[in-house]
Amino acid sequence: MEQAPISGHIELGVVVRFIDAATDALAAAREEIDALNVYPVPDGDTGTNLYLTISAARDAVHAVLPADAGGPGGPGEDEQVLPDDDGDRLRDAALAALARGALLGARGNSGVILSEILGAITRRLATATAEERNARIVAAALEAAATAAYAAVGTPVEGTMLTVVREAAEAALARAEQPDARARDVFTEAARAARESLARTPDLLPLLRDAGVVDAGGRGMCVLLDAVETVLTGRRPMAVAPRGQRSIPVPLVPLDGPAHEHTADGPAYEVMYLLDTTATGEDGIGALRRTLAGLGDSLVVVGGEGLWNVHVHVDDVGAAIEAGLEAGRPHRIRVTHFADQAARSAASTAGRAPGGRRGRAVVAVAAGPGLSRLFAEAGARVVEGGPGRRPSTGALLGAIADSGAAEVIVLPNDHDTVRTAEVAARTAEADLGLRVAVVPAVAQVQGLAALAVHEPGRAFDSDVLEMTATARHARQGGVTIAAKRALTMAGWCEPGDVLGVIEGDFVVIGQDQAAVAAEVLGRLLAGGGELVTLVAGAGGEALRDAAAAWVDAHHPHVDVVGYDGGQDRYPLLLAVE
Repeated sequence: MEQAPISGHIELGVVVRFIDAATDALAAAREEIDALNVYPVPDGDTGTNLYLTISAARDAVHAVLPADAGGPGGPGEDEQVLPDDDGDRLRDAALAALARGALLGARGNSGVILSEILGAITRRLATATAEERNARIVAAALEAAATAAYAAVGTPVEGTMLTVVREAAEAALARAEQPDARARDVFTEAARAARESLARTPDLLPLLRDAGVVDAGGRGMCVLLDAVETVLTGRRPMAVAPRGQRSIPVPLVPLDGPAHEHTADGPAYEVMYLLDTTATGEDGIGALRRTLAGLGDSLVVVGGEGLWNVHVHVDDVGAAIEAGLEAGRPHRIRVTHFADQAARSAASTAGRAPGGRRGRAVVAVAAGPGLSRLFAEAGARVVEGGPGRRPSTGALLGAIADSGAAEVIVLPNDHDTVRTAEVAARTAEADLGLRVAVVPAVAQVQGLAALAVHEPGRAFDSDVLEMTATARHARQGGVTIAAKRALTMAGWCEPGDVLGVIEGDFVVIGQDQAAVAAEVLGRLLAGGGELVTLVAGAGGEALRDAAAAWVDAHHPHVDVVGYDGGQDRYPLLLAVE
């Protein structure tokens, strides 16, 4: 039996789970991939560039999702309960946003190629017809990605991420021809072929063989395909070792960083810019490619429909930018001097930061005016956030940069802001040479607890460790009001019901706020505790006082502290330490 067209199977949730899983996977593999980076320039940033590119795509996808499907004031903050037509529309918007976000946020040679791969896949999915089987569609999408990647690169080199994506696509096409093939089978086969292709990259590129590593960009492609396989099947694949080695969980990696330093053999500068142009064909983008190819190497030009991302390594920066001016309007121009990049990396490794930066700062996201005052009084630089107005990567990066500190600790204080904070942190490390750490506080009260144990006089790693441990040990919950009918862990709720929240899950449904708050406190204190922190939201002062009285009556040996947070949607936030 023929499978239904892909439009009936690619759901919004699948798109969101993939981009989230891919971002998390590249975040975990970033340093490993950086350490593999010896080609085309041994600047140790391939993992970071891939991570920043996929993170930009993720931010773009989440930006097109409804800001409120009940929000934190109702069940399923990030779950979309939508009619089919709305779900299809949002899915299509998410796919388009993924491609554009990757194009606009692409960093480095590998990131620009990745953006073209993602763009080609989404374009092929958008043209799927009802007559095509799912397996054939996704295989064709991978084939389109490989073709586009090769076309984007001025001088394709085998043994790189190009080889890995091409051989993955070839395996996907072969699997798709089998009558029983499903989309998940195709991606599983593609991921397996990519891992085997990665293990062969040292045989194809002598520079990799001499350094004793596999290709960094190819490893990034494996991470992404493995993420797809995990999303579709739940399995976590194992990597394949280079030929002659036994199978190991990850490729061989020089843990002390890249094996080579940048030399004077190649161009001195990396130039990147976005290009707005109406020029097309050989007289437009083709001419630009030819001009840039004559100026340097590592040329990648990707995009379409009037917007292009240009990347090249050159000695003459001015000529590279002038070539863009002849073709259209270059903007967001980024020039990296490889020697300066190496110096920043060395300074960061030695515990120093450029520009005379000194000391340590904390950047905290606050969800209400009272919380902003609390964080500011404790010495943190505050970024306004909260439900429906979560801070962007740029806002957090700006706060990190404006702190003037050599070391920065970020408190996102919200589950969905943790990833955004990690992108900002990695960008600050790569661009500014700072030491930045994200304490994964997922609630305002966890951030307050972490900041209470912050000690600038401690070693940076020790301070981060203590703050992280404190945040994680603060069991947290809250009281909110349901904004829609939905199924929760406690059963169905109706608009206006009072909901008790513990660790992000809706576990109590009631009609009286004080009674629900008491139930939440009772559950949290059942595991013991010495201190209860209560933060009143807008208009929640009476509820806070009632909760404090309940603790005094039922747990007289537990200390209670209360604050006016002023946050929206949650009349009460609470934590037990």
